[in-house]
Amino acid sequence: MSHNGRAVDPDKRRLRREFLQARSRLTPDVVRTAAARLAERALELPEVAHARTVAAYVSVGSEPGTLALLDALRARGMRVLLPVLLPDNDLDWGVYGGEDSLARVQHGGRMALLEPAGERLGPDAVTGADVVLLPGLAVDARGMRLGRGGGSYDRVLARLERAGVRPALVVLLYDSEVVARVPEEPHDRPVRAVVTPSGVRRFGTV
Repeated sequence: MSHNGRAVDPDKRRLRREFLQARSRLTPDVVRTAAARLAERALELPEVAHARTVAAYVSVGSEPGTLALLDALRARGMRVLLPVLLPDNDLDWGVYGGEDSLARVQHGGRMALLEPAGERLGPDAVTGADVVLLPGLAVDARGMRLGRGGGSYDRVLARLERAGVRPALVVLLYDSEVVARVPEEPHDRPVRAVVTPSGVRRFGTV
């Protein structure tokens, strides 16, 4: 199995499966309570609290919930960009205009995603964000993120690097997903902070 022409690390694959299984056991109440706390905690991060434009995403299933946070950001007058999955797994972007601005989109055999229904801004729109909120399955003590393996956010990070911009990269996780170490590949980039329901943890100076 390859990903963008690269072999997939078997350790990463095993870890992804374990974290996804743990998430699948969470009750809707736990997910809902965690989402409310995540929204509060994320706004404690100065980079988020003072941002003008935040690139975020709509959580699905038992992922750490983002809708409460999206609404909180919007209520503060921030421009919130949300991804639109393209056929090649790259991401286009649209503006979040509240929950009724989202459309449920089925992508092949995968789970349906909630995406912004309005105007498409193009893949480069993310380069104007002050903060990029990244989905993930775990982060380690160095700030290295374990993604889901689809490669969409590898492209986003490469695009930011090519554009020479350095928005704050922040990953949203459950407390149990902050671990000692995750496997990394040469293209992996550390995040600046992780937000969990119990608080914020910063990494180094990236």
